[in-house]
Amino acid sequence: MHSTVQAHMVMHLVASTELSFRIVVDLEYDADDPFAVALTFHLPGDAPVTWVFARELLVDGISRPTGEGDVHIHPLGDDLGEVCIVLHSTEGDAMLRAAAAPLIAFLARTDRIVPMGQELSGGELDAQLASILSAPGCENAG
Repeated sequence: MHSTVQAHMVMHLVASTELSFRIVVDLEYDADDPFAVALTFHLPGDAPVTWVFARELLVDGISRPTGEGDVHIHPLGDDLGEVCIVLHSTEGDAMLRAAAAPLIAFLARTDRIVPMGQELSGGELDAQLASILSAPGCENAG
């Protein structure tokens, strides 16, 4: 079974209300980091830029405004056919528009690998807890 899901799509980098640029975006999900998705933007003349954020943020942002930190996602219009992704960084902000359908298809494929809400099975949770508790400085915890 594949433990990663990859997709490619075109998004629009919004420069102003009158101007946007089509850019290629790679989406990636890896079951080894089941809570995260990665979006890599390929901008002409620049090195690719990757943003990693919660898969749940992308799921929720397709149907309602979500995000409190550097990533905000919300649907555009009443038909939920398009999504706005706003990225905040120290170097500036970027606003992207994306069709919802390819994002939904990508998320459906991730859900087949690791269903939402089941990112950590009991054994994995126990292993992660043991790892945290065995870290230096945790000897006197509890």
